[in-house]
Amino acid sequence: MTTKPRRGRVLVVDDEEGVRTFVAESLERDGHEVVMAAHGGEALRAAHEEPFDVVITDLKMPEVDGMTVVRTLRTEQPDVEIVVLTAHGDVASAVEAMKLGVYDYLQKPLPSPAAVRDLVKGALARREELAVKGDAPAPRMTLGFGAASMKAVAAALEKVAKSGATVLLQGESGTGKEVAARLLHASSPRAPRPFVAINCAVLTEHLLESELFGHEKGAFTGAHAQRRGRIELADGGTFFLDEVGELRPALQAKLLRVLEERTFERLGGSTSIEVDVRWVAATHRDLRAMVKEGTFREDLYHRLAVFPIRLPPLRERREDIVPLAETLVAELAAAAGRKPPRLDDAMKARLAEAPWPGNVRELRNTLERAMILADGAVLGEEHLWIEPSVDDEPAGAGAPGGDGSLADLERETIAKTLAAVGGNRRAAAAKLGIGLRTLYDKLKKYGLR
Repeated sequence: MTTKPRRGRVLVVDDEEGVRTFVAESLERDGHEVVMAAHGGEALRAAHEEPFDVVITDLKMPEVDGMTVVRTLRTEQPDVEIVVLTAHGDVASAVEAMKLGVYDYLQKPLPSPAAVRDLVKGALARREELAVKGDAPAPRMTLGFGAASMKAVAAALEKVAKSGATVLLQGESGTGKEVAARLLHASSPRAPRPFVAINCAVLTEHLLESELFGHEKGAFTGAHAQRRGRIELADGGTFFLDEVGELRPALQAKLLRVLEERTFERLGGSTSIEVDVRWVAATHRDLRAMVKEGTFREDLYHRLAVFPIRLPPLRERREDIVPLAETLVAELAAAAGRKPPRLDDAMKARLAEAPWPGNVRELRNTLERAMILADGAVLGEEHLWIEPSVDDEPAGAGAPGGDGSLADLERETIAKTLAAVGGNRRAAAAKLGIGLRTLYDKLKKYGLR
């Protein structure tokens, strides 16, 4: 009797729509969550926004090729398993990718859907095995500790890392809470053991419960085999609960028990499983206000907030913005396989004075748009398009200065981005950091086709 593999998040990258669809549909039959990307740049953006268990990427693609994707992910997300796709007669490229530590490769034309599913099943099994062994190297991380406020964060992380205390990271979205959690783990005695993360905001309550605690065979419809949860996989290491403020009351109670007793049962099981986990939680919400409102348990809050650390927004550490921007430009250029452009003085001044409500995440998106616009080795103010906040006036908030206007720059950026991705609107929306519906509205507004 065959069993279905555990469900994972899979990123499928190929410039051929037919190949992407074939692989995605093959994997979705087994319940995997699949995200598709039309080229390497779109893939790296998706991987920066949310982690994946497995990435399946073509090697030969325009713009950013598959080898760049492999090298970048091997550096930034070493625990992700990678499968490469290669055309017949180009096995040498696949062999080169194998030397970088990819799991396996598939030759085109692709085999049966069952073969694709089996390969992903094996990749997920290896990922779980390595997570338990703690064999993955530490990722490269960018946070920036130049400002006084961030030096205080660095000192707090260094001090608490050596202990086993539970840490609560607080701050606005995009301030680098997960990066701080990874730095804390890498500086702790648990560094050789696994770092396991889960985002409480992106999964349904039932799926989140199964991901956290695992399940026994037959626990619910579709549970065809026993599966260990992420808490169990983190034994001996660090478990990062991102957006913990989104937990429903029932799961808050179950999580409290694990923190207090260090034991839990898989869904559908009766055997208590003991775990030794260092807990790090993060949220952009005010948990104390939620406690007063009755939407977050007070006892769980005190369990999580043993050592609270606040990460300040960019507007409170403006001396970090330019150095951070230069670091991000270097990373983006490496991902695109190009030499990093230089930021001119006007560009630096504009970056330093902008409000950045989306913090580091918004800064990264803005720099990527500027790099799309720039044709040479210098990023100037004329390449800058900063989206206005909801409180700003529509005109002028992101205007580049001089004779240009925000509308003109926005139209030019969209047109160049569309040209860069061969007219693929989904890929263009991803590059621009906006929704597909928003892109369609702007295409209509500017008369672009």
